[in-house]
Amino acid sequence: MVTINRVADLEELISSAALKFIDVVAQAQALNGGVHGDGIARVVLTGGGAGIGLLKELRRLDDAANNQGEDFPALRIDWDRIHIFFGDERNVPVSDPDSNEGQAREALLNHVGIPTRHIHGYDLGAISMSSAAQAYEEELREFAPQGFDLHLLGMGGEGHINSLFPHTEAVREQEDIVVAVHDSPKPPAERLTLTLPAIARSKRVWLLVAGEEKAEAAAHVVAGADAEDWPAAGARGLEETVLFLADNAAGALND
Repeated sequence: MVTINRVADLEELISSAALKFIDVVAQAQALNGGVHGDGIARVVLTGGGAGIGLLKELRRLDDAANNQGEDFPALRIDWDRIHIFFGDERNVPVSDPDSNEGQAREALLNHVGIPTRHIHGYDLGAISMSSAAQAYEEELREFAPQGFDLHLLGMGGEGHINSLFPHTEAVREQEDIVVAVHDSPKPPAERLTLTLPAIARSKRVWLLVAGEEKAEAAAHVVAGADAEDWPAAGARGLEETVLFLADNAAGALND
């Protein structure tokens, strides 16, 4: 079942999700907390306007916490006890503007006290795509063998999530948790992506959706459409699936 968290616009979506993000991570970092019971949060980040906007807001709140300003949240993230993963990555260096990891580092990760070894990127460029996919799957099994506390997802107008596009082999994958994509309809063509089975290992899955062009896909997510047609409809958390939905993306849900 998908829970809808309706918000007025992208700004409210980012603000609401950021505060809830801090709450979820703080819960996971409690004694014996998190899906692994070790008090370490494991989170999968996403790119896009909402995803990167969320990271920028987390940075702002972290700065406020450090300065104990008026915006100081009730809870805060212990950056020593969080592992960061990425839902997908383009086959470009981290220094490339298209890199999801690079954008996340610029927006948040380079500005907080997270240990470098806790940021699990795809390390593309030095090895083949298939080897990189295998290496990342092994990394997930080592550092997140029980799955994730939270998986953030953006969504395209055709319903794609990560690099899982409609009617592709990647969205139909049922076993591997990481696959290489060589023919993404959205450039660049070469990418690595977590699959629906990987997403299904997440305690919480949050979809961050704003924009009129995404209204039809959002309606299919709520209706539980076939994931091959609308990949976002196949994203489900073990305990929670939340659609953070801006009014301009509500579309038919207003009827």
